[in-house]
Amino acid sequence: MKVCGIDEAGRGPVIGPLVMAGVMVEEENVQQLKDMGCKDSKMLSRKKREDLFDKVKAISQYCILIVEPAEIDAALNNPDLNLNKLEGLKIADIINNLNPDKVIIDAPSNNIEAFKEFVIQFTEDKEVDMILEHKADENYAVCSAASILAKVTRDREIEGLQDKHGDCGSGYPSDPKTKLFLKENWDKCPEIFRKTWSTYEKVANTKKQKSLADY
Repeated sequence: MKVCGIDEAGRGPVIGPLVMAGVMVEEENVQQLKDMGCKDSKMLSRKKREDLFDKVKAISQYCILIVEPAEIDAALNNPDLNLNKLEGLKIADIINNLNPDKVIIDAPSNNIEAFKEFVIQFTEDKEVDMILEHKADENYAVCSAASILAKVTRDREIEGLQDKHGDCGSGYPSDPKTKLFLKENWDKCPEIFRKTWSTYEKVANTKKQKSLADY
């Protein structure tokens, strides 16, 4: 039986992409993921995550989706979508790509049944055994492995943005470096910001009002 775990990294930041990842192994190889040290990526050091990244890829089938800020904003500006539904669409894409017998998903929604029904609408295999749980990345090694692929990929994406645009911090709204970068660069590299985030809107509106006052 092929078992797949799905998780994300970067749901909350104002800068950079959301990354979704799926990792699939034969059921008898799940123990191998545990033995390698796969845990929820938040519980691992950066060095350990980097070390596990290639090891997980070597023993699994996997799918990594990078969802850029423009796509996130488009979903949030669409009355029929929201962030959970956007994740649901990407989860379905991963399931369709990997075609597992069983899939374990770290659920973003509090209404797990409704979210499950939404995802199934877009899966090709309507009979796939689907388990959705909060904190699945802590409880299932395949989800832990997916969280590692997602987190390392997002970290590398942020490094790329820093190389190009300067130190933007982690991208999370609470990060002082991110706050400063947003304040100084909100209109200089618009493609890296999630403009639907209130953090971005406040800075943009304040700066625009100031410009009008100067005018």
